[in-house]
Amino acid sequence: MVTNITAEVLELHNFMPEPGEEWQRMLGFVALGREDKLAMSCSAETLLQRAHELVVNTYDYLRSVPETAAILGWEEGVDEAHLEERRRFFTIWLTRTLGLDTGDEFAEYLFRAGKLHAGHGPRQIHTPPAYVTASIGLVLASFATYMSEAGLSAAVIAGAMAGWNKYLMVQLHLMLLGYQAAMDMEQGSQRLQITLFGRLREIVGHRELSLVVEEGGEISEVLRKFFNYHPQVRSEALERVWQSDDERDSLWMEVVLAYRPRPGWRVLLNGRNVAYDWGFGKIVSDGDTISIFPPGR
Repeated sequence: MVTNITAEVLELHNFMPEPGEEWQRMLGFVALGREDKLAMSCSAETLLQRAHELVVNTYDYLRSVPETAAILGWEEGVDEAHLEERRRFFTIWLTRTLGLDTGDEFAEYLFRAGKLHAGHGPRQIHTPPAYVTASIGLVLASFATYMSEAGLSAAVIAGAMAGWNKYLMVQLHLMLLGYQAAMDMEQGSQRLQITLFGRLREIVGHRELSLVVEEGGEISEVLRKFFNYHPQVRSEALERVWQSDDERDSLWMEVVLAYRPRPGWRVLLNGRNVAYDWGFGKIVSDGDTISIFPPGR
């Protein structure tokens, strides 16, 4: 039994970036600025006029290619209900894209789309990232074609495509982050259950979920996967702690980010509060249950 728990043993490290922060960071990195948006807006009406055509043609193409038809489960013919679901999803994305949505909520939408591509949707269809990446390329090619066929000048097309390339590549990055977070949930040999209580159930959308970790994994690894998969929970349950990291071979001090549970939050392993039993360094076993409680429970 550990009785002298320090704050450090209740720390979590090496999280993926939060979608909203990563979205804004990368939009800044590609320098998607006012001039880009003005150039993109000059093509928006042209693209919007052919939005329905793009949606229909995209799925006509995907069902005509054996590899993507197999991924979608359409080898023996198209499921019309599934096709309509896909078209609606694509239409929502395309509408927000042509509206140049740069809000943090759109980043969360893209992150969730990545998780769905990893087979974490209602139909559990896994779409390899190569096809997601290539599909973004097909959309960009369609944009260029539509602008050219509309008779837009070469200068307008060049400026618009520069902006659309920047914007859609950052979108792709967010989707691949979500994909990675989802795939990480299934990497390992030991399956554990996470049970949520209080307001966490409303935020996450369910009471419990399962994930796997490697043999010998610690509670910290379980929680890292959980908070990467559900980054919207971090601000609710965790507080940020900036720490200095003095490397022996480094000429300067580095500052690293860590997370600690907010006051009142508890994590239990098989009913025992880990704050009194080795903290987040406690080794987990196959079949264990981790419970997360907000204050007041």
